Amino acid sequence: MKNAPTTKAKAPGDPVCYCGGAFVHESDAAVGVLDHGLLYGDGVFDTVVAWNARLFRFHDHSSRLSRSMRAVALAAPFTEEALLDLTREAVRRNGLETAYIKWIVTRGSNGTPLMDPKGCDARLTIIVRPYIERFTSKSGAGISLKTVAIRRTPNQCLDARIKSLNYLNLILAKMEAKAASADEALMLDINGHICEAPGYNVFLVRDQTLFTPKTDILEGITRESVFRIAQDKRHVASATDLSLYDAYAADEVFLTSTAGGLVPVARLDGRPIGDGAPGPLFREFADAYVDMLDSPAWGVPLSAE
Repeated sequence: MKNAPTTKAKAPGDPVCYCGGAFVHESDAAVGVLDHGLLYGDGVFDTVVAWNARLFRFHDHSSRLSRSMRAVALAAPFTEEALLDLTREAVRRNGLETAYIKWIVTRGSNGTPLMDPKGCDARLTIIVRPYIERFTSKSGAGISLKTVAIRRTPNQCLDARIKSLNYLNLILAKMEAKAASADEALMLDINGHICEAPGYNVFLVRDQTLFTPKTDILEGITRESVFRIAQDKRHVASATDLSLYDAYAADEVFLTSTAGGLVPVARLDGRPIGDGAPGPLFREFADAYVDMLDSPAWGVPLSAE
């Protein structure tokens, strides 16, 4: 890819992003009104974090982005090496060493407002923010969940492993939970099995064993990190079908996400989970996850040197 032009002096509170083939301030960034990402949610995205000047599990996130693009027949407008260079530069221009980074790839435009994607050229956007912790840390009291009526779109309609720009299903679920004064939504699949929370995978703990849903879910990188921690610590973790009964009767419940890591759940549908506070296995895994973030073995340096 060509070297992008240098941005103007950074305005306070106006982060730099990569958009339209250049680094620009977000207030100057523009996506065309005929871009299929805007018209139809036609595109994919992924998120990665920079942690203490390293991109945590960069290759795993870029590989998932690549799989999402292949699944929707989006020709990648970059190589993995170019994505790494652009990401490093985007973080550097924002003066950050620990950051939340979102990659967005839209179908682009063919000059018409119609669904036919023929002639579209994919576009990459990179957004950088200070690290986002969506809820309280592991020392907090835990969050509340509400099981919502909105069901997760089944894989037969749109495979959840595609991290697509069409997240209206999840947004409606979040709105329903917020309207009921819950912190977050718990979504079921069309068969009534526990699926995920919007932007999170779900783990249940029973008798020191971890369980997580296996179908109609995004296969989260943080979820996979929990499996690795379980293996290292000789805990049993399995992916299986789970019912609301399993969650209500669980000793612990926690969520996993790139933004915020591991988040404890204290209440579900008005019921306390376990003792109604973050449990010992959650604390053990949350500490181990921070150790992974801190470990050079799991990160690609922000500096190319």
